[in-house]
Amino acid sequence: MADLDTNARKHIKDSNFGLPDERKYPIEDIDHARNALARVAQHGTKAEQEEVRRNVERKYPSLKHD
Repeated sequence: MADLDTNARKHIKDSNFGLPDERKYPIEDIDHARNALARVAQHGTKAEQEEVRRNVERKYPSLKHD
């Protein structure tokens, strides 16, 4: 997974974040999506976890949680 510097992060579309309104938990590639799921599980509220999971599964169906 490549590190995101500030400039690169500014150029990510809102739709490539697990929480697009807050621009939190980038999911622009599958590695970042997996990391977003792990981080929100550690630090996010239940509602944030559900929203990130929904957005990740919409973008990467292969990560769908059964």
